[in-house]
Amino acid sequence: MMKIGVSGASGKLGGAVVNYLLEQSNEHRIVAISRSPEKIKREGVEARFGDYNQPSSLSKAYSGLDRLLLIPSTDMEIGRRAQQNITAIDEAVAAGVSHIVLMSSAGARNVEKTNIAAEYFVGEQHLMKKANQWSILRMSYYAEAIIDEAKMSLARGVLTGITENKVSFVSRDDLAAAAAGLLAGVGHDGAIYTGTGPESLTGAERAEAIAKVTGKPFKYVTLPAETLQEQLQQAELPEGVINAVVGIQQNFSNGDFDIVTGDIEKLSGRPARSFESILSTTTFQ
Repeated sequence: MMKIGVSGASGKLGGAVVNYLLEQSNEHRIVAISRSPEKIKREGVEARFGDYNQPSSLSKAYSGLDRLLLIPSTDMEIGRRAQQNITAIDEAVAAGVSHIVLMSSAGARNVEKTNIAAEYFVGEQHLMKKANQWSILRMSYYAEAIIDEAKMSLARGVLTGITENKVSFVSRDDLAAAAAGLLAGVGHDGAIYTGTGPESLTGAERAEAIAKVTGKPFKYVTLPAETLQEQLQQAELPEGVINAVVGIQQNFSNGDFDIVTGDIEKLSGRPARSFESILSTTTFQ
């Protein structure tokens, strides 16, 4: 029997990982770690308080764990996520966690600090240096995120990007199932996986799929990065959000998410869902 911890357990991804761990086996003890542990009300789950921005809270949160899943926060402040990952890894190692699993991103690499890929790279490198046993599960781009963007753009009938590109959109649920399989499985020490959908879609292909499901005209158009940034500024979005949106579009253009693997099926035991399949279960208002 292992004691498995899941950070960010009150969030959508973390909560789904906890659910899959409970479904897979009752042999392990599950610890759900969150800034809002009162929201976690699953039978058989121990809820603990833990906040990446309060390092002193992490020592207690990680105490006694055999394995731990670290899900980076959604903090948009440049550099904040990298430091949070470093802190969490250090605290987990100090607490004696045997095996640490880090959720990361496809395209993680050593680039300028303003790029979100750099923040994931810093976390990965620190994990490799500090942890006794480690695994990394890189994510392609959430299908749910692009669908939310489509919902906001449906009235205008346009999905935008700074170039034509290809992305292997993956469902959050598939990633959660894969993470649970990794946490409860064996033979993953030192492994780096990339959770993707079964295919990479161009901008035109994703717009066509959305038009087919909604029955409304929808197309993909490109615009300069500077124009996109200006539009976001006019919408009075926070600077961190603007930098993240433009940065992700640039990473799309670099081909960071144009990768297809079988790692979802390898870890979860089931094939990754297609973008069209995910769309078919989505309600568009």
